[in-house]
Amino acid sequence: GDLLPADGVLIQGNDLKIDESALTGESDHVRKAPDRDPLLLSGTQVMEGSGRLGVTAVGVNSQSGIIFTLLGAAGDDEDDRRDRKGD
Repeated sequence: GDLLPADGVLIQGNDLKIDESALTGESDHVRKAPDRDPLLLSGTQVMEGSGRLGVTAVGVNSQSGIIFTLLGAAGDDEDDRRDRKGD
């Protein structure tokens, strides 16, 4: 149940299954292996197994950071539109 804090590439894994539903909406757990589908994204959860991750991005540069930044920008646009309508 560990939450991944960063994006990265799986270097070593042991029967690793990830819940990517927070980013993809897909409810099935995804099996990850260094030789097959090694990319891990921040904001996803480890459901089974263990592994070693080579970090490629953190914070606003990670996939979840980019999504939250875009959502924040969209929210700011909505606020700006509401403000202009009130004028």
